[in-house]
Amino acid sequence: MHMKVSTADFIKNYGTLADKALTEPVVITKNGRDRLVMLSAEEYARLKRRDRRVVRLEDFTDAEMARIAQAEVPAEEAHLDAELKDWKP
Repeated sequence: MHMKVSTADFIKNYGTLADKALTEPVVITKNGRDRLVMLSAEEYARLKRRDRRVVRLEDFTDAEMARIAQAEVPAEEAHLDAELKDWKP
């Protein structure tokens, strides 16, 4: 859940919205389009840590590898297969 505010409202209510961003993202719009998102420093750090998490194949157990191999794409995401149609390593 997040709230949206225009740039003008953001400027007028910066203090209140900055406090709100500590508990949920605040989307700042310009001309009706999402432009920026303000979020807490703690949430930003959490997202950055998540981006940098690397797992090597060697780190997976045989059981985890077997579960990955048996995983199926949910039917509602099947359309994404078309993006891989011409993919080559």
